Amino acid sequence: MVTLIDALAVKERPRHPEKARLPNTPVLPKPPWIRVRAPGAHAFDKTRAILRARRLHTVCEEAACPNIGECWGKRHATVMILGDICTRACAFCNVRTGRPGALDASEPEQVGRAVAALDLAHVVVTSVDRDDLDDGGAAHFAATIQAIREATPATSIEVLTPDFLRKEGALDIVIAAKPDVFNHNVETVPSLYRRIRPGARYDASLALLKRAKKLDPRLFTKSGLMVGFGETREEVQNVMDDLRAADVDFLTIGQYLQPTRKHAAIDRFVTLEEFANYKRMAYAKGFLLVASSPLTRSSYHAAEDFARLKAKRLCKS
Repeated sequence: MVTLIDALAVKERPRHPEKARLPNTPVLPKPPWIRVRAPGAHAFDKTRAILRARRLHTVCEEAACPNIGECWGKRHATVMILGDICTRACAFCNVRTGRPGALDASEPEQVGRAVAALDLAHVVVTSVDRDDLDDGGAAHFAATIQAIREATPATSIEVLTPDFLRKEGALDIVIAAKPDVFNHNVETVPSLYRRIRPGARYDASLALLKRAKKLDPRLFTKSGLMVGFGETREEVQNVMDDLRAADVDFLTIGQYLQPTRKHAAIDRFVTLEEFANYKRMAYAKGFLLVASSPLTRSSYHAAEDFARLKAKRLCKS
């Protein structure tokens, strides 16, 4: 049922104008293993206040992440730079689509101040896709990394970037700024790209991850998959092989959860046993770290995972 508030919101500014005329997709009832924690009000509100004061966006809110209560309750947030409007229209994503505005030159400094105010040991910085920019927003990523280093030098920095498709030299700019972790999600298996991720190219995403490690061999690289779109077990195995061939260190696998009835439908809910099997399979293929569960997301438990990555690399050396 559509409420009056919902109807007015759509009339004022459709969040996904490209999906407005699409038929509603079916919504499957969630199984008992899909559960999220309620936020602790005090810490959650304090995190929100710090971010609001600096006019920052987060992927936690924009992508409707199911873990926002837990993460914000611990004063962890994934900052989303380059605005809140994406130039892509992926079938799974809840971030607004449309024509973005001008870059906010003060945003990198505001991110640095927010990271210091939240006293983060580790921060994840992501962004919308900005195909309208010559460098895809790479220089803005670099400036944000520099601003965080200046504000809180001890904080480790993870970037979750777009694919920088047809943006020559963009990746080099980001890697030259020396993030500690470079993350780019392949999101799904190649056979589903046209339907789920139409503006992207699977081979380009693999090439990006491989080049990131080539530019800085000591850099931790990371990528993620969502399951439940209709992919097969064999296809997931093949993606794992492709990511290992690109020398990716860390793999995340989580259940796709449909943001609205205009988004891609969930084909099925993957069982806990299957997630555990994927985890064993990925470790057997040589990933340094694997997170595989229904609520796993790219930046979920990122600080703890970064510490585990460092420890595992030390054990291997």
